[in-house]
Amino acid sequence: MVTHRCTRLALLLIIASLLAACTANSPRRYAADCSQAPLSRPASASPIETVAASSAQDSYVLGFVELDDQGHLYCRNQMNDVVGRLRTEAAQRDVLMVVFVHGWRHDDKPDDENLKTFRVLLDGLVADEHALADSERAPRRVVGVYVAWRGMSLTPPGLQYLTFWDRKNTAATIGHGDVTEVLTRLEQVKREKDDRVGQDSATRLVIIGHSFGGLIVHTALSQIMVSRFVRTGGPPVQYGGPARPPTEPEPGDDDEIQVQGFGSLVVLINPAFEAQLFSSLSDISAEHAHYARDQAPLMAVMTSEADSATGILFPMGRRVSTLFENTRTMTRWNATTGQLESINESEAIITSVGHFLPYRTHRLYPRPDRPERKPDPANRELRAESMMDASRLRDTVSAAEGWTGDSPGSKISFRDVVLERTENSAGRNPYLVINVDKRLIASHGDLGNPGIRSFIKDLVLISTVPPPEKKRLFLRFNAM
Repeated sequence: MVTHRCTRLALLLIIASLLAACTANSPRRYAADCSQAPLSRPASASPIETVAASSAQDSYVLGFVELDDQGHLYCRNQMNDVVGRLRTEAAQRDVLMVVFVHGWRHDDKPDDENLKTFRVLLDGLVADEHALADSERAPRRVVGVYVAWRGMSLTPPGLQYLTFWDRKNTAATIGHGDVTEVLTRLEQVKREKDDRVGQDSATRLVIIGHSFGGLIVHTALSQIMVSRFVRTGGPPVQYGGPARPPTEPEPGDDDEIQVQGFGSLVVLINPAFEAQLFSSLSDISAEHAHYARDQAPLMAVMTSEADSATGILFPMGRRVSTLFENTRTMTRWNATTGQLESINESEAIITSVGHFLPYRTHRLYPRPDRPERKPDPANRELRAESMMDASRLRDTVSAAEGWTGDSPGSKISFRDVVLERTENSAGRNPYLVINVDKRLIASHGDLGNPGIRSFIKDLVLISTVPPPEKKRLFLRFNAM
């Protein structure tokens, strides 16, 4: 009898400990009941901050939008306040909007590493905007939106790793929830600005998702992006026939397409979802051999070769959960090689997208002619990293020129890295699946390498600087 009581007591203590270790299911940036009027909220609960930049006489705006485990907004007024601030900023000047959806084992606590990394990125973009400005182009207002969810559901370090599959399921649920509305309302700010000023608008929207944040973003946007590709990419390609000629068509040629995505650019870093979910975007983009010279990147999926969470843990769990699923070997047309390709669905449903070789388009690795910059946990390099000097400017403009002349097998040199396209991927195919060298991203949660942060900033600039401004930058670069 005593033994049974002790067992029950031990179980109760374990349950109590686990409950105590759970993170709160409530917003951090607003009162839990969302009932306070905006002016009565304490400053610490504000969903909007204005932050002085470290290297320019300017600042950036940082807003927060929080979602619960079912994908619902904790407070609709929180989203409304952030979107309203963006509309106000866009009415005064062009805006560069950058959204970050954090990943597994992260949230929106002030000391969260994902949040600190996002602040570094925004700070650097402010400096870049001022460095790229000239008499014909004013620096854009940089506005960040941090989309927060309960990626950290247990606080003890040893227990956090037990939440991988639970948080994956939660992220998938959130991706089907209100996040699509949030992102669409942000895109609407861009569209309203474009409607007012036409082609002169330089307002852009970039969305970044890390880990399960990448799953959230992809779930929310993938079908929208497929729809827009179909609408702007022309009729479907018939299988068979000879390979397309390797030479580039003349601008305006019927073989050249320019497709639209969501916002201006979507970046997914170490995303934790199966390759099968990416199949539609990969298939339709592979059917075309030529993209317009003004075609900008629309989505970049970046996965480290050292990411054991998506490379080892992910397929182990998927093998069990897909044990009784029916699959086949499918075929698709690759217009670049002029051949049919076989895709094994049984592998695509268990392998994360970044580790699935048939969908890979690029390899990213350190430049052999540049000294490797090591991660700086204390961000002592923040000011230097944010300052775009003449050398960095030349590297950025050179990379933009490299993208314009992109072709199968081409290598584009950025400040610290080389982006090498595979031979079976069309030049300027806007859907990039990048295998990242472990020297740049050392693990699933690593975002601290200066080289990878610099690459992401340059990718943002390549995707968000309008073509006429790129031409002016090319002239400035050639005159240096």
